[in-house]
Amino acid sequence: MQTMKASEFKAKCLRLMDEINRTGEEIVITKNGKPVSILKPYRNVPTTLFGLHKNKIQSSDDIISPLKINWEAE
Repeated sequence: MQTMKASEFKAKCLRLMDEINRTGEEIVITKNGKPVSILKPYRNVPTTLFGLHKNKIQSSDDIISPLKINWEAE
């Protein structure tokens, strides 16, 4: 997490907003050496967990074909 003085943030605000949206990194903004605010990207919160990781998790294994393992149950 990056820390930045309020005066520096004011001068670079629009560029920093674009950068944070792209990278997802947060910036702590300080005044007189004390943290006063955090700039972080806006993310939509899903209404349900179903499909949350769609297209983010992939498997290279064949998960459909049966396994060729013999096992016994008591």
